[in-house]
Amino acid sequence: MKTVFIINPVAGNGNALKKWSRFAETIRFPYETVLTQKAGHAITIARSYKEAGEKTLIVGFGGDGTLREIIAGAAGAENLLVGAIAAGSGNDFGRGFHSFQNAESIAEFLKHPEAVREDLGELQNGGIHRFASSSGIGLDAEISALVNLSTLKRWLNKINAGKLVYLLYVVLTLARFKKFQLTVEQQGRKTVFEDVWLATVSNQPYFGGGMKISPASKTDDGLLELTVVHGISRLKLLLVFGTVFTGSHTRFKEVHQTSSTEFKLAVDGAIFRHTDGDYAGKTPIHEAVSYTVSEHHWYAVNTRKKEERK
Repeated sequence: MKTVFIINPVAGNGNALKKWSRFAETIRFPYETVLTQKAGHAITIARSYKEAGEKTLIVGFGGDGTLREIIAGAAGAENLLVGAIAAGSGNDFGRGFHSFQNAESIAEFLKHPEAVREDLGELQNGGIHRFASSSGIGLDAEISALVNLSTLKRWLNKINAGKLVYLLYVVLTLARFKKFQLTVEQQGRKTVFEDVWLATVSNQPYFGGGMKISPASKTDDGLLELTVVHGISRLKLLLVFGTVFTGSHTRFKEVHQTSSTEFKLAVDGAIFRHTDGDYAGKTPIHEAVSYTVSEHHWYAVNTRKKEERK
């Protein structure tokens, strides 16, 4: 089986390439490397290996966005296995899915390559936006978009203080964010939520750099979970955010959660949205977008979780 590392050199606030240099010195098996050059490039790279047809282990060396792109490009391929080395800043993918810890663990895997199939979320609105971990509408999506576009982030990255910009934009966005109305259609029933801060569709528990937004989510159950935060004051919202890291936010009456194979969401404004933390445009006003799960749609290297499920 061929082994290919797809490396995002700018992941981890620009430190991924340095981490790769150290990691490469420990590799004792044949491998290929491809460096991504721009957003979306990892999708193209993964598709090229999919079309080649050769049995290949693709290891994403980057953050959540890098893995999302690789998985989107590899989806449905019988000849590909996808693994990960966490080298990003948030690394939520590695919290919900198995990641290799070092080159030795990859070498051991290659002796007896086994994998499990996992669910893959899809946001459908004209085109298809795939996500491995979560996709959201509202406050968190707007913060992510503004941070990723910020020139301040690039400057702070140079002095290893990039995470400070997230705190700054949380404060700024929270102060001026305009809440919205959300209509959720699930199994033929419609529910309207007023004064909504965010709505997140999850395939695994974590998002936002370790926040346990959806504690009940499982990556292989054929379901997605919807979390809606609504009807809550700005001050109380700060308190709720503090409890998300432990998953105890679900006890608040303003936090609504439900599971399904499909959700249709419609909003009354052009609201920011994201897929695995990457900007995914804005929602069309009063036009429902569909979130669905493709069961067992991609292969993920996951031998540890396979043992745990027995």
